[in-house]
Amino acid sequence: MVRRLPVYLLLDTSGSMRGEPIEAVNTGISSMVSALRQDPHALESVFVSIITFDADANVVLPLTALDELQVPQIVTPESGPTHLGLALNTLGQRVRNELIRSTAEQKGDWAPFLFVMTDGKPSDIQAYEQECPKIRSIGFANIIGCVAGPKAKQDDLRPLCDHVVALDTMDSATFSSFFKWISSAISGGSRSMGASEAAPLPPAPPEIQLVF
Repeated sequence: MVRRLPVYLLLDTSGSMRGEPIEAVNTGISSMVSALRQDPHALESVFVSIITFDADANVVLPLTALDELQVPQIVTPESGPTHLGLALNTLGQRVRNELIRSTAEQKGDWAPFLFVMTDGKPSDIQAYEQECPKIRSIGFANIIGCVAGPKAKQDDLRPLCDHVVALDTMDSATFSSFFKWISSAISGGSRSMGASEAAPLPPAPPEIQLVF
């Protein structure tokens, strides 16, 4: 049995993402999946899950093999808050149920990747602060945050993430660059699996500022 590399995407779908930003995200996800499918290492091992968050947290794609997944169309409500804490709680439940742990009889999944993208501040800040250490304790190979647009603050993601990148604009070209960069990071992780240290990140393109 091939060991899986689980990849979780947490995507902000609050009201401020409505219009061009969410259309750009949809385009970016499609290009990311296409790029990963061209990598034989990734095609063999990568499983992807997408969780969106606004007033609710929704699992729009449960953990699915790369060659089997159908890219969902992500939508946003007219308006609404950014419940990132709720999304992390949902993520924690999913990971605990979906991750195959190593036993004496079999090798489990590789340490999963987590990518979190938001264009604002968590609305449920207390729940978010409570969930951050729980998510950190799961043992992700890398937790990468993305703050998009002028209202998102990188400091808000520091308690959660190993690295944070900033996107100054929220157009399709910038989001496409971001998701292509994600696919490079995942491909690199699928090849370096088994390393005990955190998975290395590829160089960021000019549209993406690697904050830490």
